[in-house]
Amino acid sequence: MNDDYLEMLRKIVGPEGIFVSEAEMNPYLQEQRGFYEGHCKAVIRPGSTEEVAEVVSYCQEYGISITPQSGNTGLCGGAVPSGGILVNMGRMNKIRNFDKINSTITAESGCVLADLQKAARQEELLMTLSCPSEKECQLGGNLSTNLGGLNVVRYGNTRDLVLGLEVVLPSGEIWNGLRGLRKDNAGYDLKHLFIGAEGTLGIITAATLKLFPFPKTRVTAMVATAEIDDLMEVFVGTRERFADHLVGFEIIPRIAVEMVLEHDNKIQDPFSTQHEWYGLIELNATNQGLDLRTPMVEFLGELSHASKVAQNESESSALWAIRHGVPEAQKIRGASIKHDVSLPISRMSEFLTEATKQVKERLPDVVVCGFGHAGDGNVHFNLTQPKAMDKTEFTALHEDFNRIVHDLAHRMNGSIAAEHGVGQLKYDELKRYANPVEYSMMKMVKRTFDPNNIMNPGKVLGGDD
Repeated sequence: MNDDYLEMLRKIVGPEGIFVSEAEMNPYLQEQRGFYEGHCKAVIRPGSTEEVAEVVSYCQEYGISITPQSGNTGLCGGAVPSGGILVNMGRMNKIRNFDKINSTITAESGCVLADLQKAARQEELLMTLSCPSEKECQLGGNLSTNLGGLNVVRYGNTRDLVLGLEVVLPSGEIWNGLRGLRKDNAGYDLKHLFIGAEGTLGIITAATLKLFPFPKTRVTAMVATAEIDDLMEVFVGTRERFADHLVGFEIIPRIAVEMVLEHDNKIQDPFSTQHEWYGLIELNATNQGLDLRTPMVEFLGELSHASKVAQNESESSALWAIRHGVPEAQKIRGASIKHDVSLPISRMSEFLTEATKQVKERLPDVVVCGFGHAGDGNVHFNLTQPKAMDKTEFTALHEDFNRIVHDLAHRMNGSIAAEHGVGQLKYDELKRYANPVEYSMMKMVKRTFDPNNIMNPGKVLGGDD
């Protein structure tokens, strides 16, 4: 790309919307775990959907590849460019509309998730998407990887929350599907093609999402068990007892708690004795007078496991700090080989037990930290290097561990990509495990929307797109 191309792009987005120097571009090219370092000719930061459309039209005409990017907090390299230009959505961060009667918010892709939560709260509404990176991640990335998060038991993942999208197609056309309808059977439900597509079919510029009444009552509890099977029985019992009041149920192993305690001395061990497994339970209700705490205490009291029910918001936050602290604590512990898989909920305990057994047969001293969301079967099965092992030597085993973990998940009718997407990290794995008919359908969709392969090439389908 020569200076003529750059000058045309500068005319479209203005001088404040284009970076071309190495110093300016570098922050946008680094994948946060350091696995991928990108390169491109320019970072484009459009300020409107119309500017995005102009940029895409121009790139389509001249065959320039585009890597869409929002908050760049992904873990699979999906937003790291390998040429062409990078289109960062950070300047498109406006909330376009609140509709209290429809209980929806319409926001642009560059909105930080925590800011959307705060804005909804000010309207006494709840933005239910939530994850540990919510202060940095942006809506476009949440949509592009179909974020699950911490509230899936009650509210579902991103797909369940989106009512409409605005998308710039690879042709440069704008599809405005921001109707906010809860029922629309007029043909194909096109929005679901773009949610989870990681920018390979177009650039999501805005979305309309469901909101919910802000809960007036909240109960947080933690239960500790010796076996993962026991913890899953507690989950099933909690789900049966509390039904729609159950918001989240997080599975946390002892090693994760120990990592967090080592990393942050302000966080305390929730129990006086150690346990192998912990379940973090969250209930809520919109009725301020509804007592959920008493039945939760009674329910946990019926069990033979150690348990703790938070007395107030401070204690609730302290329990959640353990879960939120796991990713950062793992990073400090050493190099990790991470797996983001999903299983039928009924097979989560079997997977965690068998996967741990098999990876330890391969490397006895490997530190296994398998945690996740019981509500949607999502397991973050992460392996940390042994203290006596060199980082490079450990990370060289990633293919061995991938085969163990992904083979097992596949045999159990699971998925090798849950909420972090495929990106460039897993496209070979997707091709390996996808049903041939299913994989062929994916390629047909890609070729239909993006026949010239300018949208995020080399991601999701890799070289097959």
